[in-house]
Amino acid sequence: MAAVALLLLVAGVWASWSSAQHVMLSKGRERGTMTVAGCDAEECVGPYAPASPGSLSRARVVLDESVGADPGDRIAVVVKPDTDEVVRAGTAGVLRAWVPLGGALLLAAVILAGGVRMPRTAWATAAAALTLLTAAVVTV
Repeated sequence: MAAVALLLLVAGVWASWSSAQHVMLSKGRERGTMTVAGCDAEECVGPYAPASPGSLSRARVVLDESVGADPGDRIAVVVKPDTDEVVRAGTAGVLRAWVPLGGALLLAAVILAGGVRMPRTAWATAAAALTLLTAAVVTV
């Protein structure tokens, strides 16, 4: 059961890192603002205005998982290299990127409590997960 809990945590980090790397290691990447033109259930699209040197203006970029975005909103973003996909920048972007890890921590807490019989560790893990998820919801 401990191996399953560890596997969950590794999977949470792996899923989070695909977005988090662009936000947390943004030095040298294209940064700017996206003005939301429209959203559907999966993504938001809109024009991109550069803020960093060497960044090019784009008529259309895509922001996946459109939580907390309405048409007309201006969002600080980082462009994923060689794509027209963007991720939120700043604290909101970092917290949003680590949401999959928060879910993995919650699942691991259940396994730690029931399968491994480590209730204190399980409570601490669940508290960390709830703190991360709450902060992500509040900032977005």
